Amino acid sequence: MNDSEVVTLDQVEKFLKASEGWKFKGLDREGKYKWLQKAIKRFEYHERRKKEKGLLRQYMMLITGFSKAQLERLIKQQLSTGDIKTAWGLHNKFLVIYTKEDIELLAETDNLHERLAGPATKNILERELKFGDIRYKRISGISVSHIYNLRETPAYRFKALTVSRTKSVQVAIGKRGKPNPKGKPGHLRVDTVHQGDLDGVKGVYHINMVDEVTQWQIVACVEAISEAWLEDVLEAAILMFPFLIRGFHSDNGGEFINKQVAGMLGELLIKQSKSRSGRTNDNALVEGKNGSVIRKHMGHWHIERRHADGIHRFYMEYFNIYLNYHRPCGFATVTVDAKGKRHRTYETYQTPYQAFRALKKPEQYLREGVTLEGLEKTAKAHSANGFAKLMQTAKYKLFREVLPKGAQTFKNGGLAKRFATEHQQAISASC
Repeated sequence: MNDSEVVTLDQVEKFLKASEGWKFKGLDREGKYKWLQKAIKRFEYHERRKKEKGLLRQYMMLITGFSKAQLERLIKQQLSTGDIKTAWGLHNKFLVIYTKEDIELLAETDNLHERLAGPATKNILERELKFGDIRYKRISGISVSHIYNLRETPAYRFKALTVSRTKSVQVAIGKRGKPNPKGKPGHLRVDTVHQGDLDGVKGVYHINMVDEVTQWQIVACVEAISEAWLEDVLEAAILMFPFLIRGFHSDNGGEFINKQVAGMLGELLIKQSKSRSGRTNDNALVEGKNGSVIRKHMGHWHIERRHADGIHRFYMEYFNIYLNYHRPCGFATVTVDAKGKRHRTYETYQTPYQAFRALKKPEQYLREGVTLEGLEKTAKAHSANGFAKLMQTAKYKLFREVLPKGAQTFKNGGLAKRFATEHQQAISASC
């Protein structure tokens, strides 16, 4: 806008009244600064009285679109310096110590050593200078904390081959999330339990699988938790459940999150999921069973890998039957109070077999070849204490084989020995 003919206060006042509600737009920042500087001189702003200055400020704010505070700052700048210009580049700056060449030397060092920690990198820079390379004279005196600052600069990023921080492992196997079985059996929680180390040698591994709804539990034993050992054992253990398996949930360990296990589960039409990051309760059911079942019966001591087959036979012939037909489990009743807090009470105790029979039409969940009559026959073949004695006798014989001499005194060892003696006496009496 050309307002060069507006030179008096009367003209300014008439213009403000006529332009009420108008908005001016079009000038860039530099253009507004030049216009404002000319207007201050044309109207001799600094020589005016207070009321006249207020009228001129309204006119200037209308034309430029500046706020009152911004306009006053620019007028003050013109009064003190005689000029209005941008303040870009006028703020205080720190003295530049490390040049672009220094930053490139840091990037080269990080590329050669795969980006070590700051203290290790500083040590290398100091050694390079001592070795006689004067290019490192400045950069060798850098502080450890400033190394990380330079690693964020554009010059470093342009030269560096490794600029990103360590990333979490992303494996596209299994969906993260807590399974929702909706009251139907067949959703397994799976975990491994390691049977101790001795002189750097690994012991056997127990595979613990628990159904979320009925708490039906199958335990297996392997020499190691590699894909070669686990695939066949897992498939056999899954087929030992009397009902069809629909879900397989584990933590993020590589023993379960791998292509072999994923392929086996896919062939069985089983959906695989894994625990979410930071959600410790996602696999709490099986982790609780690790302590209350496996550790309680098998202890924490080291068992050599060569005994894995013997332990596995004990599980298949005695232990799994005991767990599912004769050992009661607590089933939680969840209530929500007025504040939305969840409370768990354990009033219902029953065996996994009883929990399965209590389902509505349990026969609909059975896998092919399994009948309710067959399950009932297994459940009624022994009393709870009767089969527990058989299990303890077998466990006592197992421990005599797997534990080294001098370590035969173990938790429940006396109880197992007494049950074994009573069992032998009962057999002799029946003969």
